[in-house]
Amino acid sequence: TDDLVFHLAKPETRERLAKATQMDVGCAGTLKNAIGKLFEHFTAKGARACAISLPPDFSPVAVTADQVDPIVRSLFAGDEITGDESKIVSQFVFWTLAEYCDAHKLPFDLMIGVNRRVYEAGVYQGQDLYDKRTSLIQYKELFNAFPRVTFPVSVLTSTSNQELVSYSWIFPNVVINGHWWYSNTPAFITFDCKSRLEAVPKNKQIGYYSDMYKLEFALPKFRMYRRVLANVLASDFVMGRNWSEERAIELGKLVLRGNVETIFGS
Repeated sequence: TDDLVFHLAKPETRERLAKATQMDVGCAGTLKNAIGKLFEHFTAKGARACAISLPPDFSPVAVTADQVDPIVRSLFAGDEITGDESKIVSQFVFWTLAEYCDAHKLPFDLMIGVNRRVYEAGVYQGQDLYDKRTSLIQYKELFNAFPRVTFPVSVLTSTSNQELVSYSWIFPNVVINGHWWYSNTPAFITFDCKSRLEAVPKNKQIGYYSDMYKLEFALPKFRMYRRVLANVLASDFVMGRNWSEERAIELGKLVLRGNVETIFGS
């Protein structure tokens, strides 16, 4: 999805789209149909969500096929398009993804705030950093336009956590999703976990996930989170609020697994 939204101007992205869909895309209408075909393919294979990582300056807005059609025709003809035109194409493709999530009843995972290739001499996956100018206010049109779509939202840093807590509290379709990237250390997880458990409805929290590159990373990552969650439940709820251990454990199970099964299907 990242390549479709942000790198459709690259010939290799368009070639992959044509190969995957067996469609000759040349206008906004056929582009939309091709994306629909991708959704049909992946949902038939058991896909439970659509997911994308997003830069800090991206603001989703509705763009019609008529508005973007001349640009898409130029792009697929191999012509150069401007930065502003590329932005419109990105918004159109992104909005189309949201429409198909609505049609297929899929959650739309948003991982917000990453700047790519900040450290240009870095190794692969060691170049990207965050930007504190990111705000979820940029997504208000999206959240309002698709009330039936659940948006599990991840933010890149603990500094964005309070805003995410508030949006999940207010918007029925916004769900807190894990501790992503630079907020994925025990000290930040502890701070964020406390505020989430205090302020956000218990059925709107996905405790942890990992977009790990190797399966072997899963066990230590999830053990880390479970240890933090257990400490927070023990200190803030059993000792701090006089909860029974059984009640705290049930909340922990809901955050760890129950909400995942409800939101994504078991």
